[in-house]
Amino acid sequence: MDITEGKRRQIIDAAVAEFREKGFAGASMDRISARADVSKRTVYNHFSSKEALFRAILDIMADRANRAFDVVYVPSKPIRDQLIDLGWAEGHLLTDPDFMKLARMVVGETMRDPVLAAEMNEKMARIAVFREFIEAAAADGALKVPDLDRATDQFLGLIKAQGFWPVVFSGELATHAQVTRIIETTTDMFLGMYSPDHA
Repeated sequence: MDITEGKRRQIIDAAVAEFREKGFAGASMDRISARADVSKRTVYNHFSSKEALFRAILDIMADRANRAFDVVYVPSKPIRDQLIDLGWAEGHLLTDPDFMKLARMVVGETMRDPVLAAEMNEKMARIAVFREFIEAAAADGALKVPDLDRATDQFLGLIKAQGFWPVVFSGELATHAQVTRIIETTTDMFLGMYSPDHA
């Protein structure tokens, strides 16, 4: 990491702390520069405004999330194993303290601002990845899914309800063992509903 990138990272880390503590409206570029131990001019050299800085944080969060979702359906592999792998695409984020620190801060702000919430949703590609996986598995006969959108929401929603939202509200990160249990029980519930053998 070069000096310029190091300064940018310091500023972003300081901004995350400032936004979490003060909220977007109460955050100050002066305090962000002080937290980052850089001059205010250095902050503005990297980010033209508080809004630009916040959106850079949204981009970082979306990029980290989207990089995790490279799971594709493979016809030759057992569907349960693949659904567990799909669940872990989300699970690795849930057990990443840096990602969840960003997530807690971003959720707090997007709940206050519908425009920001919509912008964040557009940046996150994971719902499409989950949908494409389930659609491919259904086309192959590994799943029987009458409503693709609902099934996608159910699979992701079961994981987030147990492993994401409790962390957002409490700040207590889920353990690997807890997320393993969440993903496996979600997978088994999902197959109980959508396996051709149970349909």
